[in-house]
Amino acid sequence: MKTENRKEEIIRVAGFLFKEKGYSAVSMRDIANELGIKAASLYNHIKSKQEILANIMMSLAEDFTSGMQLIVEDNSSTIEKLQAIIALHVNITTNNPNGMAALNADWMHLEEDLDRYFLLRKEYEENFKAILLQGVSDKEIADVNVETMMFSILSTLRSLYLWIPKKDKIDPEALISDLGKVLLRGITN
Repeated sequence: MKTENRKEEIIRVAGFLFKEKGYSAVSMRDIANELGIKAASLYNHIKSKQEILANIMMSLAEDFTSGMQLIVEDNSSTIEKLQAIIALHVNITTNNPNGMAALNADWMHLEEDLDRYFLLRKEYEENFKAILLQGVSDKEIADVNVETMMFSILSTLRSLYLWIPKKDKIDPEALISDLGKVLLRGITN
């Protein structure tokens, strides 16, 4: 297992604080105090709180976008692709629930990276809709408004960061399977 460098540690600790208090309520001094160092020492590793937020959010947005691209390119059925989207969300959230909290609650605080974030999000959602449309066309899933289907599924997946940390032990594979059953049963033919 790779050891964490100081910048990674700063980002991890800041992600935790952002989740607990919200981005706006956390200062660089708060991050430094949590790390047990002087605030000035942070600037040896990171330029600003904004850089930390962008690092957290853009890394996750790129993980989702690249994961979705692999799903789109796969020759699987629509149901298999939707199950893969569920797995993508469970795996990313399980590995970084604090980052997911920032992604969901603090995106509006991005400054320089906001346009890129919106572009990645739009690409992800367009690919999601294309998968659903193909499923409707192939009569693999119900002919229901794809925006409604996408919103319903993503609402649950985007809020996993609230639920996963409260569980003592999560079996990601069981969660993926269970979510697939619950989320996809209503749209399958």
